[in-house]
Amino acid sequence: MTAEISPMQPGVRPPVRAWVAVGLLWVALCSYSITQNMIATMHGSLVAAIPMTEAQFGLMISVLPWIFGVVSPFAGFLSDRFSRRWMIIGSMFLWSATTWLTAYAKTYPELLAMRALLAVSQGCYWPAGGALVVDYHRGPTRSFAASLYMTGFYVGGVLSSVGGWLAERHSWTYAFSAVGLPSLVYSLLLIMVLFDAPRENGARGEAQPPVRLRMALASLFSRRSFIIVLACVTLADAVGMTMEGWLPTYMKEHFRIGQSAAGFSATGYRHAADIIGLLLGGAWSTRWGRTNARSCILVPAIGLFFASAAMLLAVNTHSLAISIAALLAVGLTASCFTANVLPMLCLTIDSRYYATGLGLILTAVCLVGGVFVYVAGVLRDGNIGLDKIFDLGALGWMLCVGMLLLLKLAPAPPASGGPTAVV
Repeated sequence: MTAEISPMQPGVRPPVRAWVAVGLLWVALCSYSITQNMIATMHGSLVAAIPMTEAQFGLMISVLPWIFGVVSPFAGFLSDRFSRRWMIIGSMFLWSATTWLTAYAKTYPELLAMRALLAVSQGCYWPAGGALVVDYHRGPTRSFAASLYMTGFYVGGVLSSVGGWLAERHSWTYAFSAVGLPSLVYSLLLIMVLFDAPRENGARGEAQPPVRLRMALASLFSRRSFIIVLACVTLADAVGMTMEGWLPTYMKEHFRIGQSAAGFSATGYRHAADIIGLLLGGAWSTRWGRTNARSCILVPAIGLFFASAAMLLAVNTHSLAISIAALLAVGLTASCFTANVLPMLCLTIDSRYYATGLGLILTAVCLVGGVFVYVAGVLRDGNIGLDKIFDLGALGWMLCVGMLLLLKLAPAPPASGGPTAVV
């Protein structure tokens, strides 16, 4: 059984302010990624200053995705119900202030509380930021705009290493202040330069009724197309999280290399390829979308197909060079899927519920992804090799390809205010 979805309007061209909004949100997402990941780069400095066990440090890292997953759908609903602009600005102000205030923490409970507050504030940002990008880009530029925006997250991940460097050269408190204060200033600047995109009207041009949570959930889960996209994105990202968590260990043990070399081989090259793949996947989908309305479905399907083959090669070779080359291919091709998640989601749901739908997907990814990473450890304790676990991951990506092919386009209704799923 297939689910039908409506294509985007091919003739819609965004104004210049739509690209300005993407640029402004790119900087915000880069700050988001830096402040989220920098704590992991200063383990030694933190433990030396505030005594804690390794389990306590791990809890401080893990508490963020747990809280993030709980907050996201409610934050998405509020973004749909009220203003995405103020949700973004308020969220960035809060996470920037939290980052700055973390420098004044003196005990482990205070650090943990700051990390929890960071999770709440950042959980409010992601659905609103992604939804505002697609609000501005309703035509064939949507895929490229979304992929360009997403590169900010990966660039921020690379730049987060500045935290460890600042902690070594100065102190860990200096690192949090040096990152938090400029971000705080930028959040205030957004008040003057970032605005909501005009909301779409109904099929007859009338204003849409206020968004209600029960209505939003009923609309989303009544559409097979949304459920398919939810399952597909959750499975694909859960496999990616498992790779992120266990691939460095596999590289170290399988190729008998040092921890630093294994970590860089597993993630460094691939993340560089991720950025290139995001831009290529978005540009490819945008260009193909001029002649094929299914481009934002076909491009991620093709990307995951080749990513699964590349993963199988990466974990079933005895050559380190071949494995690294295959992981580069994984980064390039799997990112074609990531680049099109937002456009694909927008084809499956009512435009009034973009942020709510994205929030639900983020919750599913956080919860299921965490389970996948844990189950991989359980299987490893049961003497099942990581290569076999990654083989299962490649099979999971192939299953996602099948899910994507279940989606088919339905003709867009005349004078439609946005994509509507026909089931």
